[in-house]
Amino acid sequence: MSAVVKTLPIPVEGRRGIVLRTRGETHGPINRLINATDVGRLTKPFVFLDLVESEDPFGKAGTGWHPHSGIATLTLVMAGRGRFFESTGNEGAMKAGDIEWMSAGSGVWHSGYALPPVKAFQLWVALPTERELTPAFSQHLSVDDIPTDGPARVLLGRSGGAVSPIDAPAGINYFVVQLKAGQRWTYQPPPGHLVGWIAVMDGAVRTPEPVGKGELAVFEHSDAALEFEAVGNARFVLGTAIPHPHELHLGYYSVHTSRSALIEGEGEIARIGRELRAKGVLG
Repeated sequence: MSAVVKTLPIPVEGRRGIVLRTRGETHGPINRLINATDVGRLTKPFVFLDLVESEDPFGKAGTGWHPHSGIATLTLVMAGRGRFFESTGNEGAMKAGDIEWMSAGSGVWHSGYALPPVKAFQLWVALPTERELTPAFSQHLSVDDIPTDGPARVLLGRSGGAVSPIDAPAGINYFVVQLKAGQRWTYQPPPGHLVGWIAVMDGAVRTPEPVGKGELAVFEHSDAALEFEAVGNARFVLGTAIPHPHELHLGYYSVHTSRSALIEGEGEIARIGRELRAKGVLG
C-alpha cells in the first residue's frame, strides 16, 4: 500500500501546529511511518520509523541477517518478546518495555525475531560525521532501567532530571509517553530542537489537532512548547532534535553524510559479510 502523506499549511504565528501527517506504508506486520526519502527530509536525524504489530499466535516475526552502517537503531518493545543477534558477538533477549540501541557506525550485521503478539517501534537515527565510521556497539536496557519524567519514559536524551543512559549523539530526545483519558501534558524542547514529531500507538491525542492511532504527525520547525491532551487512554512516541545538517547518502542498508563515507561503510559491511559466510553464519 502506498504511503498517504498530507502536507498542511504552516500554522499562524505563535501556534506550533502540524505541517505533515501520514499513516505510512504497510508491508505485512510492518508499517513504515518515516522513510528517509520522504518524511525523513523533514525529520532527520530521524530517518526511518517502523511500527511493528502482529497478533498471529502461530507466527514469528523476524528478520534474517542483514547489515547496516552510518546509522543507529532504537528498538522499543511494547508487547511480546524476542531475541537479537549481532556480528559483534552481542546478543540478548527482549521483553515488553525493553529497548535496544545499536550503533552501526562503520558496519555491523544483525538479526532477530519476536514471538507474537508483538507491538514495537524501531527508529533509525542518522549518525553525525564523528560517529558514522566508528566501531559498532549496542546497549540493552530493561524497562526498570529507563528513567521517567512525569508521563514520559526517556529512551534517548533527557527530560528534566531524567537522563537516558544510552550513549546516543547529542541533540536528540526520544520518549514514549502514556496519558490517561483527558490528561494533559506540555513538553518544552531544549533550545535548537527544531525537529519534532509524534507517532501514536494507542488511542488518540489532541495537539491541538487530533492525531489518531497509527498516525504520524510532524510539527513545524520550532523549539516552542508542544501541548498534548489524551482522547481516551493514549500512548505515543515523541522525537525532537537539532536538525541533521547533511544531505543523506543512502545505500541499500546504509545512511551516511557523504559519498566517500558511504563507500567506506559499505566496504566494511561487505568484509564482515565475508567473515560471517566463512563461519557458516550466512548461507
